[in-house]
Amino acid sequence: MEAMHQSELPFVGSSFEFVGAEHGVGASIFIVTAEAGRGPVLHRHRYDEIVYVIEGRSRWTVEGREREAGPGDVLVVHAGERHKFVALTALRQIDVHMNARFEQEDLEDRD
Repeated sequence: MEAMHQSELPFVGSSFEFVGAEHGVGASIFIVTAEAGRGPVLHRHRYDEIVYVIEGRSRWTVEGREREAGPGDVLVVHAGERHKFVALTALRQIDVHMNARFEQEDLEDRD
């Protein structure tokens, strides 16, 4: 068994990053702690992503359709779906990427 605390993971942007390949597993995790107004640009992955919202609210855009998410919501973004979100309040969520490494194709420019 391997154990660690999130504080031991790299913090990039608004998330702690667990890269599965560095630990011999086939999934990676973002532990998101975003302030209101934060979120990624429109992007896609070649693998599925599962999101669990712990606290706060966010607005998701997936394939042009919008949906709000809040505590207890589980979202599944399928491989290839264009998506982004913006935190509407302080946001805590876990994003499970079904791949040993994060691979993201940005479809918009970052500000």
